[in-house]
Amino acid sequence: MEQPSRRNVLMAGGTLGAVGALAAASPAQASALWTWSPKGSVAGYGKGADPRGVWDPECDELVASLIAGGAAPQVNKLLKTWTKNGQALPKGLPADLRDFMERARQLPSWTDQGKLKTAVDFNEKRGLYLGVTYGFASGMMSTAIPKEARAVYYSKGGADMRDRITKTAKLGYDIGTSNAYKDDGEMVVTCVKTRLAHSGVRHLLPKSPYWTKAADESIPISQADMMVTWHSLPTTVMKNLVKWKVPIPAAESEAFLHSWQVCAHMLGIRDEYIPKSWDEANSQAAQVLDPILAPTPEGIKLADMLLNLASFIDGGILSKPVLGALTRYILGPEIGDWLKIPKDPFWDPIFENAWEPFIAVREGLLKLEDAPGVLQKAYWAFDEIIRLGVLLVLSGGDLPISIEIPVTNNPHY
Repeated sequence: MEQPSRRNVLMAGGTLGAVGALAAASPAQASALWTWSPKGSVAGYGKGADPRGVWDPECDELVASLIAGGAAPQVNKLLKTWTKNGQALPKGLPADLRDFMERARQLPSWTDQGKLKTAVDFNEKRGLYLGVTYGFASGMMSTAIPKEARAVYYSKGGADMRDRITKTAKLGYDIGTSNAYKDDGEMVVTCVKTRLAHSGVRHLLPKSPYWTKAADESIPISQADMMVTWHSLPTTVMKNLVKWKVPIPAAESEAFLHSWQVCAHMLGIRDEYIPKSWDEANSQAAQVLDPILAPTPEGIKLADMLLNLASFIDGGILSKPVLGALTRYILGPEIGDWLKIPKDPFWDPIFENAWEPFIAVREGLLKLEDAPGVLQKAYWAFDEIIRLGVLLVLSGGDLPISIEIPVTNNPHY
């Protein structure tokens, strides 16, 4: 099993900085064999090594040395000025960091600019739904991913959830912009900074006695963990859009996937683990994501924090019970029960019976007067939910947002 060369140092010495990249496994699942074939990846080949034992060794060693040597705060200060993909790296960065970042900022050779352009069209047409699914499918699902929930809770990100969710939203915002991967865009910068932040988490969390007591691993954010969170984003989003019968041309569906494939590569995920198609993505998710969803004390607390934050956006137009019912509808009653999201006798059945007709009305597939009567009463609320989802994602575009290498864990734990 491949391991970073500094693994022993981390174990002896004992953040989720921007975007979660973690997973979970019960003791029974921990021994399950990795069977997904690299033939199904964008690379088409690979060693087939279990990604639970693969991290990001070059970046990890580099960031560990920055933190240990006390250089991380100055590096963070310098990197605040690096905001655009095509912008030169700031002067004054350590030479080894500069060399690494120059390589890390390069798009993969298999990038298809035509598909990225089509992805822009898809994001513009489906942006309303993407906000809801990023926020209440992907975002809330993260609290039911045990390793991610524990890492968020005990790392620096858990100390300020409003700041953390804003940084998380930046990824969804940046990838949806028309210039995401172009020189004047910011997606490459966001990915590279997130990669550095992830390495900071790997260095710091093993030093937290609270995390080590709760965790079932010695180093967080493996390649498998990153793929789990990746599946909680595009794979989960597309599953919901298909479930809601949103009409999506095949070319746009493929282009949306491609934009996230490029994102995975830029986050440091090895090409042999990145699915080449939706069929392969669903196959991999069935092995690495679906079986490991479970409740944790940390996840329950985080879910409550996130619902509270969302309910106060834009003056609290939508109540916590409404957003809780939306979460239960999207993630299912079992996960809703795990997260201790109360059932709501009014809103739960409204979502069950009226959400898909609402989508059909918005898509012009159904006339409002022909929709179920319950939708007539709920349409305004659903429209507000759509708008809230957009606000959650657009909050990632508010400046300034600084994704940084963490230098501490959660000071409250």
